[in-house]
Amino acid sequence: MRFPPSPRCAAFGLGFAAAVLLSAAAAPRAQAEATLLIEAATGKVLHAENATYPWYPASVTKVMTAYTVLRAIKEGKVSLNTLLTVSRNAAAQQPTKMGFKIGTTVTIDNALKMLMVKSANDVAVAIAEGVGGSMEGFADMMNANARRLGMTQSNFVNANGLPAENHVSSARDLGILARALLREFPDYDSYWHISAIRYGNRVMRNYNQLVDRYPGTDGLKTGFICASGYNVVASATRNGRRLIVVVLGSYSGSVRAQKAAALLERGFNSGGLSWLTPSLGTVDALAPMDAQPPNLREEMCGGHRRKPPSEENEEEQPEDTTVAGGENGSAQAFQLSSLKPANGKFVLGPPVETAAPVVVYTGPAGHPDAPQVATGGGGKKKKKTAAKPEPASGESAGDKPKAAKKPAQAKKPAKPKVSSANQ
Repeated sequence: MRFPPSPRCAAFGLGFAAAVLLSAAAAPRAQAEATLLIEAATGKVLHAENATYPWYPASVTKVMTAYTVLRAIKEGKVSLNTLLTVSRNAAAQQPTKMGFKIGTTVTIDNALKMLMVKSANDVAVAIAEGVGGSMEGFADMMNANARRLGMTQSNFVNANGLPAENHVSSARDLGILARALLREFPDYDSYWHISAIRYGNRVMRNYNQLVDRYPGTDGLKTGFICASGYNVVASATRNGRRLIVVVLGSYSGSVRAQKAAALLERGFNSGGLSWLTPSLGTVDALAPMDAQPPNLREEMCGGHRRKPPSEENEEEQPEDTTVAGGENGSAQAFQLSSLKPANGKFVLGPPVETAAPVVVYTGPAGHPDAPQVATGGGGKKKKKTAAKPEPASGESAGDKPKAAKKPAQAKKPAKPKVSSANQ
């Protein structure tokens, strides 16, 4: 399988790999991934593999949803206390959702926390309709932001990343977006790395396995649909240096996390040896590839899977994380694979709870029947008691703490079909 030429790929020391890269372009096969590692401060590219191919972003779309909301706040159009209303359209979203009833209201502050941790599709639509007037109006705002940022390979149709024609992005564009989000809105950093949220008796853990498992992780978002595979855009900071990693098209959530962690680890350990690798320039200078996004539906959701894949019910697969790129070994993958840790591989540590779940609630800020939560994104709980929350539908077993008790009148929901869903 031949991979496409990569921008600014120096021929020094790359031999046959460079010759392959400079050959005629061909679309990546189904098993291929798109990966990117950049410095947040400078935009310098440390690694790129298929990074300029169009890709279905799935719920990583919600990074742009959050960015668009924060731009609206900055422009004075809304505030963190602005109330959003769950419409019939929002309540109908599947499968990953908070399950709020039609007419439920929630502040933008709480909505952002639910969006980034639970990846709630109903909340994403409520945000779009409340901030943009409609899904179409909000998509126009998203695309205007994409153009302003130089995301030339992106087109957004909705705010949640559910499958839609012409809803595409790329690792390059997502890297540009993540860098803009972190640089333009540093006061909102706490939203991106919340370990878990608590809504009444429900505790919902972040799907991003890097949070609380890879030291220094401070964002951002995961996503999955059958056509895209398992995606993640994440950031981590070590010794004052922040890196952004994008992994698109992994086989499972665990593989996705391991690959992202391996890339971050090599990036942090490469400082003293950077002179050995040719420069790849900055992320915005990567030349977009004119191609159709690969459709990984059969690879991800075909009959060979033991379980229907989703963020909540993933199938594990052993993965060697010592090779950052594809099996063909592109020039960029070669660079980072030579910088692996001394023990030969990096494995995520066990989950370590660094903070209590952030309390979220419906209704207006400071509602007397709800827990009082600070509106700066920190989610600091001020009251010990809370009114009984509305029952939520579409709840999955993976969202509940093992020791949590069910509300007395709650009905056991049917497990949603998630073969092509995004979380």
